[in-house]
Amino acid sequence: MATYARNLGKYFNVSAGAVPADAVAAAITGNRVHLDKGTSVTFVVIASAGSTDILDVDLQQHTVATGGTPADLDIVTDYWYQSETTLDGDEVWTKASQTAASEITNVGAASTENLLVIEVGADQLDAGYEWVSLNVPDLGTNGTKYVAILNIVCGLHAQRAPENLAALSA
Repeated sequence: MATYARNLGKYFNVSAGAVPADAVAAAITGNRVHLDKGTSVTFVVIASAGSTDILDVDLQQHTVATGGTPADLDIVTDYWYQSETTLDGDEVWTKASQTAASEITNVGAASTENLLVIEVGADQLDAGYEWVSLNVPDLGTNGTKYVAILNIVCGLHAQRAPENLAALSA
């Protein structure tokens, strides 16, 4: 039996926001996503437990693909996360709420693995902004904490076979 993409290209497209890197060694700058391709982006962040430093992230908006002047996108009021010593699929989602901000601090608990989801609608960007990114600041000095980010663009304006999808950063 052959396999084929059922949802990739029809409902969503995916790009790397950041490949796994140690966020205790240095800040991680997320790749920008052009929100002209869909109605929203879901950022999925996964972090290892190796450090006692707790996961923080920062949502930015941009007017251009590279360079320019990034600006905080102060819209995050709700986000969802899982936090456990070892993420193994038996976790439930925790909804967290905060006053609208671009930063989320202290996701989960110290020395735990974390899975974090933030959703951003294209209509939430300020006038003149079409690009978004999620960054991870330098988390501190305690051990190592590997972090990776996936950008999942939903509500595609043009549905195509995966091999014909437009790049999300172009």
